Amino acid sequence: MFGLGWPEVGIILLAALLIFGPKKIPELGSSLGKTLRGFKEEINNPTDEDLEDKE
Repeated sequence: MFGLGWPEVGIILLAALLIFGPKKIPELGSSLGKTLRGFKEEINNPTDEDLEDKE
């Protein structure tokens, strides 16, 4: 996973918990999930407007 081991991932999660707090973490995860879902959807189904820009 991006060259990170479990100790590094744990430190990153601990730092995020300290910075954002336990109440904000689910909101951040939800917004990140929505963003990634929208990005994936746009990659798989480009709109007509996006196709016209490439021509």
